[in-house]
Amino acid sequence: MKDTAKLEISVIAIAFCLGILGDTLLRGNSWGLNFASWGCAFAVSIAFLGRFRGEVLNEGGEWLLVLIVLSFLTFLWRDSTALKGLSVLALLTSSSLLVLRGQGGSLRVSGFAEYALSAVIAGMNSTFGMFPLLFGAREWKKSLNGEPLRAAALLRGVLFSLPPLLIFGALLAGADAVFKTIVGRIFNFDLSHVVVVSFIAFGAGGYLRGLLFGKELKLADRLRVSPPSLGTPEMTIVLGLLDLLFLAFVVVQFRYFFGGSALVHATTGLTYAEYTRRGFFQLLAVAGLLLPFLLIVHWLLPPTDTPGQRMFKWLAGFQIALLFIIMASALQRMRLYQAEYGLSELRLYPTAFMVWLAVVFVWFCLTVLRGHRERFAFGAMTAGFLLVATLHVINPDALIAQINMERARAGHPFDADYGASLSADAVPEIVAGLPALKPADRSKLAKELLDRWSSAPPGWRSWTISSAQARQAVMANAPTLREMSVKTAR
Repeated sequence: MKDTAKLEISVIAIAFCLGILGDTLLRGNSWGLNFASWGCAFAVSIAFLGRFRGEVLNEGGEWLLVLIVLSFLTFLWRDSTALKGLSVLALLTSSSLLVLRGQGGSLRVSGFAEYALSAVIAGMNSTFGMFPLLFGAREWKKSLNGEPLRAAALLRGVLFSLPPLLIFGALLAGADAVFKTIVGRIFNFDLSHVVVVSFIAFGAGGYLRGLLFGKELKLADRLRVSPPSLGTPEMTIVLGLLDLLFLAFVVVQFRYFFGGSALVHATTGLTYAEYTRRGFFQLLAVAGLLLPFLLIVHWLLPPTDTPGQRMFKWLAGFQIALLFIIMASALQRMRLYQAEYGLSELRLYPTAFMVWLAVVFVWFCLTVLRGHRERFAFGAMTAGFLLVATLHVINPDALIAQINMERARAGHPFDADYGASLSADAVPEIVAGLPALKPADRSKLAKELLDRWSSAPPGWRSWTISSAQARQAVMANAPTLREMSVKTAR
């Protein structure tokens, strides 16, 4: 049997093993230890199969496999829904890039177009890749008795056999109660298990097929067309006018910086808190949209147009300098708003995203504006992974609870309903800070903590470190929490 045939059979067998394992671990449970365990099994499968295709894990592929494992393991660590969403994003990104590497692409010098293409290829393979592996003309079929198996004939035979089996089986079961009991026990299973196993097996097997045998990236390279070009005059007008718009906004911002809240209220009729809240997300959108805009303009500019490239460098550099002032204004607005109303996920995560954008724009200046565009995407992606890792380390929900508790100690209002909605990550901080709250808030939070975390855990599959720490903190302080829960504000 050829090595290719053995590898194809291994992919099919491992895919269905992963499907059965997924049905056992993930079915009807929230993601925690179960998802981390399944993910580690998936990563081990990639490492095992990658031995037969050395190019998959060479020259950076092994680090992507490490990122995949770490993305799965974060589900064992934190309980925050937002962090889990970021972990899924990191998992999908690293898995897509591994397909890019497995099909011969280069991670360090690929652009966002290649990264996006790898995501499409990975998604298409996960959805449809198992079908050609099972029903196409593959080596594993040719190796059996020297000729391909007739999958269609086998399928027709199974379908044709179902009606007589059902008819005669029903008659025989009706003729003998013992036989009916035995048949009932054999076929008394939930068909949804088959659906879950098949769904996971086909997704995992299709991904592995694209990783090990896929050639879609090479086909896409052959079909690639040259982009339309943008002339220097058009580029100069577009960026020049945009620079003037940004400059006008910066001049206005300096006026409000020095005028303070009185000037804002006199001009807009808004309080300073309303002014800062209303402007932050618009400025965040400006920063987020400018990056792809500059990349598209640079992509449309012919590389051989030396004067145009030089003009783009100056105009884009000036625009980014103005953007940094705008971003500083946005961060100042958010700081003032947080000082007035406290910290929340809706205020913390966009701020973290803006910090990432600032890092990426610096990297843009060091790469694209210096003639090394091919290095930009890899650095921006690396910064994104570091942002996700940093958020997991600082534990946003615990940080939110800590800052809002400190504000409560200083006499500021505390939103007990929002505090109760935080994940298990924040529970130890909330338990420690309860004495500083007003009686009504303290009572509401104590009751909520007892309701959520004093009962037995739902099962080992959903276990996480954060949920275990939350239950430990609540159980250790259960008598005090019960006393707090019955005391309300007078």
